[in-house]
Amino acid sequence: MSAEIGTSILVEAEELINGRRRQDYGDAKENFDLVDRLWSEVLGSKVKAHQVALCMIQLKISRVMRTPGRRDSWVDIARYAGLADKILEEWQQ
Repeated sequence: MSAEIGTSILVEAEELINGRRRQDYGDAKENFDLVDRLWSEVLGSKVKAHQVALCMIQLKISRVMRTPGRRDSWVDIARYAGLADKILEEWQQ
């Protein structure tokens, strides 16, 4: 995905969370809940939805360490942080 010149990483991440990614994959919380159940089975230990976001952020950080100029990895880090915030906010309600 190429961002419009001048579009901030945070704006781009927000647009993905509430736009194209939501259309493509459905509700993020439902997806993270599915992933936490799948990872819990594989790992033999309970994984929570916000931990899925943390692990995905770590994956993206490992990519940034190798290729720091790849904007999409930075956008994804912001996107996963935003999704974790939404997930934790929903839990507190």
